[in-house]
Amino acid sequence: MPPEENAPQAVREQPDAPLGPDGEQSGREPGKASAWALLRPLVLRLHFYAGVLVAPFILVAAVTGLLYVYTPQLEQAVYADQLRVTAQGERIPLGEQVAAASAEHPEGVLSAVRPGDGPEDSTRVLFDVDGYPESFMLGVFVDPYTGEVLGSLDSYGSSGALPVRSWIDVLHRNLHLGDFGRLYSELAASWLWVVALGGVALWVGRRRSQARVRRVLAPEPGATGRRRTMSWHGSVGVWALLGLFALSATGLTWSTYAGENVTAVRAALDWRTPAVSTELPSGGSGATGVDVGVDRVLEAARAEGLDGPVEVVYPASAAEGYKVTQTRKQWPTQQDSVTVDPATGEVVDVVRFEDFPVMAKLSRWGVDVHMGLLFGLANQLALTALALAVVAMVFWGYRMWWQRRPTTGSGFAMGRPFPRGAWRRLPWWVKAATVVVAVGVGFLLPVLGVSLLFFLAVDVLVGAWHRGRARDGAIQGEKK
Repeated sequence: MPPEENAPQAVREQPDAPLGPDGEQSGREPGKASAWALLRPLVLRLHFYAGVLVAPFILVAAVTGLLYVYTPQLEQAVYADQLRVTAQGERIPLGEQVAAASAEHPEGVLSAVRPGDGPEDSTRVLFDVDGYPESFMLGVFVDPYTGEVLGSLDSYGSSGALPVRSWIDVLHRNLHLGDFGRLYSELAASWLWVVALGGVALWVGRRRSQARVRRVLAPEPGATGRRRTMSWHGSVGVWALLGLFALSATGLTWSTYAGENVTAVRAALDWRTPAVSTELPSGGSGATGVDVGVDRVLEAARAEGLDGPVEVVYPASAAEGYKVTQTRKQWPTQQDSVTVDPATGEVVDVVRFEDFPVMAKLSRWGVDVHMGLLFGLANQLALTALALAVVAMVFWGYRMWWQRRPTTGSGFAMGRPFPRGAWRRLPWWVKAATVVVAVGVGFLLPVLGVSLLFFLAVDVLVGAWHRGRARDGAIQGEKK
């Protein structure tokens, strides 16, 4: 068992001695302690509170995210009748397919069309419909060989998620609680990297101090009790660190408050994703009312190299052209876009993915990795391993909390936070640096900042309660 479990409680909770590698007091004079030895108890306490209070939100995000990872396969199985067709000769013109969908749903305003890419893929025609929530459209599926309408389903977002996938997507994002529910996922994403980085720092620092660098990456053989739990918790955390960082960073881009700050930073540093202009050149022919049709538009886009799956967006006004964008999100990424003049069928603007700034490319790839799309099945398996690692680490974390509880004559009790006094022992310059970093991170990630203040308030109240109990005990002792 770790030394702290065998030490008397009076020694373990002595607030004036620095903590050693396992959390116990080392007996070293404060003036002789290293910077990490002084900072480690503070990190331990932060890791404890964040783990206990935020872990449930991280756990929910991991489980719902794991469900989302396999929604592409689930979608193909559930909606096979709408998504798949029997290949039979030549396809009819795309314009006729769009006309068939429009005739079936005259209540919609034609917005876009996604031609089937493979020989057994149906064509999806998208309509804006009054009363639909933001980012939702009506998707009408057409057999490209016969023009038969196969059915209609709600389509969500740029990914074109159908009802099953969009339901799980919203569950992952906000638990179907609207904007308020998005706070849960932002809280999880904001703290995930902090908990992961702090935990790995504690684990690596502990192993280095014990001259056991080899065991950083693997559980400790022969360990029992809390030491065994910690061994698994720490070693798995090291392996998962980079993946958890990536999930946290990409998840924050979708969040409400941190997402706005990330967007502002990207704009200030010119890291924005380039977008093709749909506005026709001055004096263009779009205002004449002539339209060459969607087949000519698609042909022009193909001639510009836009192969694979594409989406053709119809002009929103006479001053705009068709926008054709590649939608392939698997590696190698295909995200080129062109604008086509509806009167002449000529391409008037082009944006190539290869010309994106590096940060815009990284953002695109990061989002696609987060969704399990970029590397196909390998991506999905990696996310599955990460999600299961999070579930396991949360379990081991709570188990360690339980194993650290007082046991002698205390009856039922929960685990204690690590001893107090870490902040008082820090040098002034470390305190100043810590405050500056906390304020900066809290400004960029507001939900983290507010929750950190909540943790501090809880810690202060718990400390005041313990001091009050200690005073009452001393008074009772004097009376006896």
